Amino acid sequence: MAIWGKGLRAKSMWALVIVCLVALIPAVAIGWQIMTGVQAHFSQAYARNFTQLNRQSILVPLSRDLALARRFSDSVLMREWLKNENDPLYKEKLFLESQGFMDDFSSHSFFVVSAQSGNYYYRDLNSTNNVAPEYTLSASNPDDDWFYNVVASDQKININVNRDTRLKTTRVWLNILIKEQGKVLGLAGTGIDLTHFIDDFIATDERGVTPMIIDEQGAFQAHPNIDNVAIGSATGTDAKLRTITAQLDEAEIPRLQALMASAKSTPEQVSLDWFTMNGRRQLVAIGFIPELNWYVITAIDPNTAQVVEVSWLTTSLLAFIALLTILLLALAYAIERLILAPLRRLQSSATAIAEGDYHLSLPASSGDEIGDLSTAFGVMANKVQAHTEELEHKVRSRTFELEAANKQMQQARLQINASIDYASLIQKAILPDQQLTQMLGEQHFVLWQPRDVVGGDFYLFHPAEQGRFLVGVVDCAGHGVAGALMTMLARAALDHAINECGITSPAAILQSADKILRGMLQDCELPRGLATNMDVGLACVLPDQEKLVFAGAKMSLYHSDGEHIDEIKGSRRTLLDRRAAEFIDTYLPLQPQRTYYLATDGYLDQAGGEKGFGLGSSHFCELLRTHAALPLPKQAQGLKQALDDYKGSYPQRDDITLLAFKVDLSA
Repeated sequence: MAIWGKGLRAKSMWALVIVCLVALIPAVAIGWQIMTGVQAHFSQAYARNFTQLNRQSILVPLSRDLALARRFSDSVLMREWLKNENDPLYKEKLFLESQGFMDDFSSHSFFVVSAQSGNYYYRDLNSTNNVAPEYTLSASNPDDDWFYNVVASDQKININVNRDTRLKTTRVWLNILIKEQGKVLGLAGTGIDLTHFIDDFIATDERGVTPMIIDEQGAFQAHPNIDNVAIGSATGTDAKLRTITAQLDEAEIPRLQALMASAKSTPEQVSLDWFTMNGRRQLVAIGFIPELNWYVITAIDPNTAQVVEVSWLTTSLLAFIALLTILLLALAYAIERLILAPLRRLQSSATAIAEGDYHLSLPASSGDEIGDLSTAFGVMANKVQAHTEELEHKVRSRTFELEAANKQMQQARLQINASIDYASLIQKAILPDQQLTQMLGEQHFVLWQPRDVVGGDFYLFHPAEQGRFLVGVVDCAGHGVAGALMTMLARAALDHAINECGITSPAAILQSADKILRGMLQDCELPRGLATNMDVGLACVLPDQEKLVFAGAKMSLYHSDGEHIDEIKGSRRTLLDRRAAEFIDTYLPLQPQRTYYLATDGYLDQAGGEKGFGLGSSHFCELLRTHAALPLPKQAQGLKQALDDYKGSYPQRDDITLLAFKVDLSA
């Protein structure tokens, strides 16, 4: 027996595998949730620590250069020289003193701008001119707007990323405004090379980690991609600000602003939240540097960043798979030894007994449930043998009796079927198909579908002089043989009523037929619950008067010109109803372009469609309207096909009769 065959061993192994999988699936789901939580926790911790580290890494060197720049700009010698810029003695002393500051600045450079003359002085290690200005600023030069914007802002300290087109260098400029008694004397400070700044403080080799620096407006002051840096944003000279909000969905901008406000209110802490940046969901950590009025941001993509070591997870997974495999093999071996082998021996015995060998010896009892099963099986085998012998004797004695009874039943069935077929022939014979064809030809059709061989529906036709005729449809309660017998009564009563009343008043015919039927059945003891009522619709066509007279017993007359469908309802009571009904004639103008329809409720009540509901009156009317413009033979085909399509696989519920006709007034 193969392990993965169809035997009990295979089913046991599959059961074990399924149990393990059922236990494994929630375990994996829980483990995944735990891993996701651990990853989120470590991501937050990593983002917080990384941001704090970057904050300190930026703050310490910038604070040092900023403090030096403030000392440099606040020196007495600087103020005296700016008030007496053309005094060579002050200039020589200032530039001699500035040599020490230049050595201490991290960029080994400084600049001084005189507000009075607009002269821009710049010195670094490569400068050869020690006292002459590099160039002179002009309010009309757009490249110099940064200076005038800083002066206009009246801020003591201004930190700005800007490109000096004359010096051909892009730096983070530390601008210190020099004032005395409210008067601006000039501007002094230093610049940190942007490339080195980014390499030192922003660039990282960690995948999925993007450190950034933004200002109050969200403009990038530093970014790993230097093209994203908003050059001159702090001094208002950047024509196209590159901001962090441009990388967010518009709906997330208020949350970012709230996060920035939180970081600003607690600069010693790091604020975190999740955002979608450039189409990717990322954890954003924000720290605030109040000394620089900057925000340090770290964006971490958890799908890319490796914040959790997964090597231990791989080892644990392999160990779990190995342990599961060993467990399955051990369980399979135990099932084979303790259950399957004894069952196979018992199976061999059962097979022999099934083949008629009751004299074999069963396996010895093992003292467990399988042993008890073997003992019980032996007792059962003995009883089966005894019962088999007894049954064989009884079967032989009863077979003859059953064969005789079966022959009698077959003979009775043949007689019943022959009688029903004869009744069907008689029922079809009383239907006026030949008369309808002779009188109306292709100007009529009849769909007559009994549910059984015979049915409770029939239709009638009585011609008269001057082309007049009476046409009607009758639906007797019940179907099958009972319904067919009721049609005989109904036909006799209606024929008698027509002979009495003529054909011109269908209401009088119905009134008379109802009276006749009640007289027929008044002395009969009918079984309780047996329905005898009949739905009838009669239409008398009077071509010479161009009229049609209709009366119905719970049956309607429908007529349509192909565009509209109208329904003329009959009485609400049937023939042989519990209370006698009054029937009324309805007169209609006879129109040759219209088709007139009489139908039993078997068509309207037929179950079908997606939910097995009855066809219904509204659906029936729509079918009539859509087919009424067609010739009568095509109408018959279309309406029958529509009913078959709607019925689908549902059985026919009741007898169905649909009679339609037109009248040619030109004949």
